[in-house]
Amino acid sequence: MTGLGPPDWPPAPLRTERLVLRASEARDRAAFIELFASPEVGTYVGGARPRDELERTVPEVPGRRAGLFVIDLDGAMIGMVTLDRRGAERPGHVRPEAGEAELGYMLLPEAWGCGYAAEACAAALGWFAGAHPGEPVVLCTQTANERAMRLAVKQGFTEVQRFEEYGAEQWFGVRAPGTPSG
Repeated sequence: MTGLGPPDWPPAPLRTERLVLRASEARDRAAFIELFASPEVGTYVGGARPRDELERTVPEVPGRRAGLFVIDLDGAMIGMVTLDRRGAERPGHVRPEAGEAELGYMLLPEAWGCGYAAEACAAALGWFAGAHPGEPVVLCTQTANERAMRLAVKQGFTEVQRFEEYGAEQWFGVRAPGTPSG
């Protein structure tokens, strides 16, 4: 998938009431490893990856690409939010040419339940609406991930369809351009 963003990525950091969404830095490496090695985080995204493999393969500055924002709380990474083009080969599309912008996010378990995901997603969606006016955004999550489905509805996504992918039922929704974030 290709990240979404201007050629001069990253944009200036996005500031919310409690968070900063910014480009990845070398100091985020340990948090990226923790995020992808966490069994809790991996529950709905294909499972945790082996920590020793991550220690060997994660680059010095991980996640440095267009469309990926580090979620920073008080100077430390607590997760990430992404806006990527949804691959044409995957099920779930709202445009005949596919390639819709797809919102994704992952937070470290200690940051769950505090509203950080909603705050970060609202900021990223607001940035996207300004950078790509008129473009819809899609979101796909396992129906078993009740928290993610609640967040999707809160952010203005409406269900388009459900389908089987990665061995689980998926909820696929779209957020029309101009939808306010919640």
